[in-house]
Order: sequence, then C-alpha cells, then structure tokens
Amino acid sequence: MRKFKEWLNVLLVKNPGRMVLAVILLFNILFFLLSALVISNFSLSGTEKMSFLEAAFCTVTMILDAGCIQFVVSDIGTAKVAIVIVCLIIVFIGMVSFTGAVIGYITNYISNFIENANTGARKLKISNHAVILNWNTRASEIVNDLMYCDTKQKVVVLVNSRKSEIEKEINERIADTVAKENAEILKGCKSRNRIVRRLYMMRHGFRKNVIVIVREGDVFSSKQLMDVSLDKARMIVILGNDINNSICKYEQRDKISAKGRGNSQTVKTLMQVADITSSDYSDDNQKIIVEVTDNWTAELVDKIIEAKQVDGKCNIVPVNVNEILGYLLSQFSLMPELNLAYRDLLSNKGAAFYTEERTVENEKEYIKNYLKTHKHALPLTVMEEKGKSYMYYSTTSEKEIDKVCAVEESDYSVSLNRDYWIEQKNIIILGHNSRCRDIMRGFVSFCNEWGLRDSDESILKIIVIDDEKNLEKMNYYKEYPFVIRTVAAEIYDKDLICKTIDDFVSANEEDTSVLILSDDEAPNEDIDANALANLVYVQDIVNSKKAADPDFDVESIDLIVEIIDPKHHDIVNSYSVNNVVISNRYISKMITQIGEKEALFDFYIDILTYDDGYGEGYDSKEVYIKKVSRFFNEIPAKTTADKLVRAVYNSSVDDSVPELQQNPTIVLGYVKPGGNMVIFKGDQSEIEVDLNDKDKLVMFSNH
Repeated sequence: MRKFKEWLNVLLVKNPGRMVLAVILLFNILFFLLSALVISNFSLSGTEKMSFLEAAFCTVTMILDAGCIQFVVSDIGTAKVAIVIVCLIIVFIGMVSFTGAVIGYITNYISNFIENANTGARKLKISNHAVILNWNTRASEIVNDLMYCDTKQKVVVLVNSRKSEIEKEINERIADTVAKENAEILKGCKSRNRIVRRLYMMRHGFRKNVIVIVREGDVFSSKQLMDVSLDKARMIVILGNDINNSICKYEQRDKISAKGRGNSQTVKTLMQVADITSSDYSDDNQKIIVEVTDNWTAELVDKIIEAKQVDGKCNIVPVNVNEILGYLLSQFSLMPELNLAYRDLLSNKGAAFYTEERTVENEKEYIKNYLKTHKHALPLTVMEEKGKSYMYYSTTSEKEIDKVCAVEESDYSVSLNRDYWIEQKNIIILGHNSRCRDIMRGFVSFCNEWGLRDSDESILKIIVIDDEKNLEKMNYYKEYPFVIRTVAAEIYDKDLICKTIDDFVSANEEDTSVLILSDDEAPNEDIDANALANLVYVQDIVNSKKAADPDFDVESIDLIVEIIDPKHHDIVNSYSVNNVVISNRYISKMITQIGEKEALFDFYIDILTYDDGYGEGYDSKEVYIKKVSRFFNEIPAKTTADKLVRAVYNSSVDDSVPELQQNPTIVLGYVKPGGNMVIFKGDQSEIEVDLNDKDKLVMFSNH
C-alpha cells in the first residue's frame, strides 16, 4: 500500500492532467455500469424486459440527450415515481461527471495544445530549413532576402523573448518588399488595360516565398534546439544580441562595454550548435554562420572550429560584421557608385555572384575560351578553398553558367589607358559608429595599393567631424596620416559643421564624398537621428551652392548616408540621395548567399580588401568604379555588352604588353550621371552600351 501511494503521488505530481482524466473516465465507467444495473435488475415499471446492454445504452443516451429518457419512461403520467427519480439522478450526475468534466478537460487540453504550439514546447518536424538563433537589426533582412530564392524557403527563429514583436517586424518587412516588387512589375505593364494587367500580375507577380516560424525558448538548450530540428537544418545563423532596446541608460552603457570586450553568449551558442551538427545523426553539409564583432570572440570561434568542424558534416563560417561593414563603408566613400552595384551583386535578386567547383590551370585562357562560347554569365576569377578550386561568375542564376551558345566574332576593339592611376580622393566623415577603426583599416589598405607612386603625396585626404568624446576615443585619428583634420562639433553646432564642409569642398577641385555615419549603439528612439540631422546640413550646403551658382555641379558632392533602420530609407531618398547605405542589409545578403554557397565567403573577403603594395600582391581582385574618360584613351563606339566585355578583357591581357602592365579586367556594367546603373545580366548581346565621357564603368580587376 505504501508503494502504491508513492507511485500514485509521483504520477499525480508529474502528470496531473493524465491523472485527472483517468479518474474522470474510471468514475464514469463505474457510474454507467451501476446505472445500467439498477435499470435492468430492479424490475422497475417500464424496464421489466430491458436487458443489461439495453439499459447501458439508454443510460448513455439519457446523459448525452435528456430527451432520450422516453426510451425508459415512455409515459411520464403512468410511470412510477421511483423510475423517474432514478432516471433524473442518472441524467444530473452524468451531465456533471461525464458531459461537463470530459468536455472541460478536452477544452483545457486543446487550449494547452495551442499555447504549447505558440510557445514552442512541441517538437517541430522539419528539414532542409534555415534556423536563426537570437535576433538583432540584421535578422529581418536575412528573412527578407530569402524570398528571392528560386524555391520555397522555410525559416525557424528561436529567441529568448519578444516573439510577438519579432513576428510583427517580419510581417511588416515581408509585406513592404512584396508591395515594392509588385509596384515595379506594374510599372512595366501600366500601358496595358486593367484586365491584362491583372492577368499579368497573377502570373508574374512577386509573392511571399518564405514560411517563418518564431518560437520562444532557450537557445542554449539542447532539447529546444532539437525541437526545431537543428540536426536537419540546411543553414544555422547565430546572431549577436542587440543593445539598442535597453530602457535604462546605465544598462545601455553596460551592454556597450560588455560588447567591446567579447560576446560569451555567441561562443556558448556555437558550442551547443556545433556539438549537435558534428554528430553522426545530423545531416551532412550543414552550414553554421556565426556573427563575430570582436577579437576575443573571433579567437574562441576559431578554436571551436578546430575542435568541432567536420568537413562534409558541419561547416562553421565566422562573419566579422564590423570588419566587413567597415571595408564596405570605406569603399563606398572612395567610389560611391559601388553601393548601387553591390545592391544587385550582393543579393539573390538580379545579377549576383555565383561559384562552381572547377579545375582551372590557366585563369586567363579559361576566361578567354569561356567568353567565346557563353554570353549569359561573366567569368571573374578562380580561387582555392579547402583544397578545392572554385571559379566565380556574375550571372542571374546557376543554370546560366553552363548555358553554351553561339557568340558572334567581332573586330570591335578599345584603346585602354595603360598608365591609368586612381585620382585624388577627398572625403568628409560626419559622426561615428562602432566600426570607425575598421573603416580606417579599409582606407589604410587602399593607400597601401594606390597611395604612393613616384611621390610622397597621398591620394587620399579625409577630415572627420564628430563630438569631442568620440574623437578622443579614436585619439583624434592621429595614427592615420591621410586624416588631415578633425573637428570637434556636437550635432547642434550647425554653423561649425556647415562651414567646415563648405571650406573643404571649396578648397578641392576634385569631387568630394561625404560619409554620414549612424551610431549603431544609440538607443532605439535615437537610431539614425544624428545621421538624418547631418543629412539636412549637407543638403542645405548643396542647395546654397546651387542657388549661388546655377552651373554648380551637384554631383561633385557625393553623399553616402548610412542608416540602421530600413524604415528611414524613404526619408533619406526624399532628399535626392542615391547612395543610401542600409549597412545591416549587406551583412544579411552575404549571410544568405554564404548559406547557399560557403565558397562565396572567401571571395567576398577578397573583393572587400585592397592589396598590400604597388608591384606585388596583385592576386587579390576588387570591384572598381572608373571614369570612362580616364580608363580609355578614346571613348568606345556604341556597341553591345558582349562586345565591350570581350574587347576590354582581351586588351587588358594583351600578350604584347609587359606582364606588370597587364590588368585582367571584366566589365560588369556602367553607371550614368544621376545614378542610373546598368549591371550586365541575361543575354549580353541584347544590352546596348553607348558610353560618353561622364559615364563610369563597373569592373572587376586587380587594380
């Protein structure tokens, strides 16, 4: 009896719901049997000939429907009081013990089932999906970019809290993208009648191509990771937590301080994930993409890779967010049109970078031969990664890479300026973010490649305008010789900021780029606030110069505005700024593409970093924006993209030219004044190219 009581007590504590259900069912079974026995054996008037089974049936029907009492008491006026009382008691007790208790239990069970499904307490049986662990300002962009994939995508997000807020953010982002894409499609058929437009949209309209499931739980729990089928996921993305949603300014300060030292949560999450994905029961070729923002975290991630990475099983790719964004912002400052080019090339929409495993002995010969038989993709370069050789292309999809077609031979030729050298670059930096040192490193690598040539004069001049506190944090940029001046000014010092910018622009004949940075460590309510204020200042200067001199070239001042929140994109665009940089969006696009092809990661790092010095180390290649008037000796005649691409490449690798003067160059597109960008995609023979001296080329080359 003691053991039975202990067993009963454990069962009651561990599974109280099951215990209650068992008691309800047991009581009702006994009650049915007892009621049937009373009706059939007590020979009450009206039940003398009723068998036990008939009595049991009548008992159940009376409980479910009191009107069925007529099967037992056919005439209430002639029936004895005893049988009526027995039937009524059975009905009343049955309604409470059976109908009420069972229905109440089932209702509660259904409610719990729905609640558990919402909170993520139940295992999700799914495969070939993407899992996002944690949430930050880049996460919704990852989900958004997956909509451009050819196949339906499944995404599971596991977060510690804020499930409803995250779902709302995702829904708004997806709805905004669908609306904008469909608006673009409608522009192409606006001349057609309404019925034709509707039919066209039904067939070609942009639709939501992703299923997103958000679950609350513990990202450090092996069980909850398995509940989202982590072992069956195609791609796992480990994000760093945001610091912007802190309410208390002291909490915000502590988070910023902790972020600078390292991210132990990222390390802990990666250890848990790597332990699952490297096991025998997990799927092969899983990709783990982990965000890294500091050296401490990067070092530990590398050690985890050494210990846990299994080739062909789990492949860990650390993405240094600050470094990549820093290099991007420095390149955009040097060549503002790169921002427009990368919007296409670093995404799954339109022309993009693709890679295929290829054995290439001679890169130049491979590209020459490829261009003779293909015109839907542009071959770029070959790189080695983990003992394998990969060829990289710019095209619209993988199937276009091997699309062989006849390419018309042509005698079209161009005359390249063999002495081309980058022109003087003048940059004003307004504000700061957590990536300032990485931005400066990008400028350092640029100067190492282009800065010195037959003179001691640098080709880069920068002034920085920021508040005293952040200038002091950067030691007033003294270690960077190309920073010729720093100006301490609060965002409210309009006159000082405007005078500094105006004086610098007036003192230099060359174009000036103005890089406006957004503080990514500001509280949510202040995100992008200073960047938008600085934008108003600069735009006021441009308008004043235009009013004073109608011939003033507005495009001599290139504005590059970094924003954190995509919602502010339209605000910035309303000020006629083409180069709006949504910095988080670039990381998201890269993560999405790396999730499909891991070999793209090394390629991205390669194109974002310049070489170490003139005359050596030119194996690295980058995407450049070069003026037509300076790159060619003569402006090329009107032609098509396929002829221009082949003429430029053949001239750039001309064997009659010394090896040092050769610079293998693939033209990716061109940009017209005003920001009208054309990236070559599809059938190159159908793209007309008519260049003038104010146009610029988008090209892939060594330097």
